[in-house]
Amino acid sequence: MFHREGHKIIFLTFVFIVACFLLVDSLIDTQWLRTIIMIVLLGFLILILQFFRNPKRKTLLNDKQVISPVDGKVVVIEEVFENEYFKDKRLQVSVFMSPINVHVTRYPIGGNVIFSKYHPGKYLVAWHPKASEENERTTVVVENETYGKVLHRQIAGALAKRIVNYAKLNDKVLQGGESGFIKFGSRVDLFLPLNTKIKVQLNQKVKGGETIIAELNER
Repeated sequence: MFHREGHKIIFLTFVFIVACFLLVDSLIDTQWLRTIIMIVLLGFLILILQFFRNPKRKTLLNDKQVISPVDGKVVVIEEVFENEYFKDKRLQVSVFMSPINVHVTRYPIGGNVIFSKYHPGKYLVAWHPKASEENERTTVVVENETYGKVLHRQIAGALAKRIVNYAKLNDKVLQGGESGFIKFGSRVDLFLPLNTKIKVQLNQKVKGGETIIAELNER
């Protein structure tokens, strides 16, 4: 199953590769060279198909938990000052996505969308310390009565040139539902209440819609 954001690109890529196959077959007589070129073209098609795959995820709905919005690796867990929406200290958990990860962004909690904003910006590498504030990005805040407010921010990387954000103000959203899509490698930051109990570790691989990032600390 492929994401709708990739349908056009997949079709154009397929047409391009078929055209290249026909040209290679008619213009190149050397068998080994034809074979190498065709293998490279097929490899390119497989990479495109893999990038836009959209596997189904089994999200166990729980208003006391925050789930990972994306597939990738945890690269930041720290207390920071969030200066766009909360304007106070929060726990930041960041997940870096490589080009081979699934790039669907999912809602970390269910509830009401109370903030959604797009920011144009730079294309620093996604792990750059200033990427969260200077790169092209979207910021979405979802609130529910149990957990409170959770902010997730899609951040474009050096290769990502388009962020798609489906979140609209006052939408009622489901935990694990599609929040957006980022094309070709990037990062997502989560900003959580300070009393949150973090359930992941640095460099841990996480799965969007399934891995529990944090849970409400009820002590």
